[in-house]
Amino acid sequence: MARLAQTAGLTDVQQEILKTVREFVDKEIIPVATELEHRDEYPQQIVDGLKELGLFGLMIPEEYGGLGESLLTYALCVEEIARGWMSVSGIINTHFIVAYMLKQHGTQEQKDYFLPRMAAGETRGAFSMSEPGLGSDVSAITSKAVKDGDEYVLNGQKMWLTNGGTSTLVAVLVRSDEGHPEGTAPHKSMTTFLVEKESGFGEVRPGLTIPGKIDKMGYKGVDTTELIMDGLRIPANRVLGGVTGRGFYQMMDGVEVGRVNVAARGCGVAQRAFELGVSYAQQRHTFGKAIAQHQAIQFKLAEMATKVEAAHAMMVNAARKKDSGERNDLEAGMAKYLASEYCKEVVEDAFRIHGGYGFSKEYEIERLYREAPMLLIGEGTAEIQKMIIGRRLLEEYRFQG
Repeated sequence: MARLAQTAGLTDVQQEILKTVREFVDKEIIPVATELEHRDEYPQQIVDGLKELGLFGLMIPEEYGGLGESLLTYALCVEEIARGWMSVSGIINTHFIVAYMLKQHGTQEQKDYFLPRMAAGETRGAFSMSEPGLGSDVSAITSKAVKDGDEYVLNGQKMWLTNGGTSTLVAVLVRSDEGHPEGTAPHKSMTTFLVEKESGFGEVRPGLTIPGKIDKMGYKGVDTTELIMDGLRIPANRVLGGVTGRGFYQMMDGVEVGRVNVAARGCGVAQRAFELGVSYAQQRHTFGKAIAQHQAIQFKLAEMATKVEAAHAMMVNAARKKDSGERNDLEAGMAKYLASEYCKEVVEDAFRIHGGYGFSKEYEIERLYREAPMLLIGEGTAEIQKMIIGRRLLEEYRFQG
């Protein structure tokens, strides 16, 4: 086991889970990741392997067939998986945000119905907030739900839906003005709907279309899609929690888990970039010695390792805070911001260490160089994180003059 990014105080069970995941990553993911990524191919065999390991039920309580593990255990598993191929961590992340939202906010009927299927990996989750014209401004959502008897009719277009094609359950955030008078704050008139669908593309249930995969610079393999609702009818018992107007709070709770996940992904990608950089620096020779013996390269390696260590520590802290039941939006925002920025910097330094070979598709660092930027914008941009951090700091350190 490498010295960097170790986590103190883990139980024997946690250590055993992480050892199993790391071995799976080294044997089943790293050898095939670059080839699958270049083909933009969904990693079905890898996903089947994760299902066999029970990872789709990692955080789902034992009474629903899951392993009942903590957010910390999950984040450390994500770190390992992202070290192998970041796209694979995306496949399980959206699943877990939906499972977490169901566990925290679902009705008993919703939990009994969905969680055992999710724990077994039979039902795959995705969640949908963003729309084509709103970016990080969630309060500007225009998709709407209108009550019609015992059902709601949903209309609108959603964007940047990870696992849009492969998922069979989507938590969709829309505006629902029912019971909320004119002038109600936007975030108090939003509702999360649990939308079941077939996997695949095209019309996946009446009134719901997944047009196809969005072609991306990186983060390939996993399908990122739009979602179009046109007269989509959803029964009232599929309102998350059974009450309208709570969707914004439910989604933000889920996003806190998502931000810890993105931080963990940044840590994993940065670790892999460091491993590639430090290995290549000892093999490549210039001016009669390995480039690792040049002070300029040693300084790079020192900075890279320090960033890997710092990001990991902040990610672990944010996960432990959430596990303790405390509010962790400040810590999650800090961890996501730092880990994604450091990941980009560590990847770029590893890229520079590789010289011209870093530009070649034969070398793994080329893939990492295209993957890292997604972390700068996923689950809220760096600028959004800084807004959250700044506002929370002003709450904590309010001037008492």
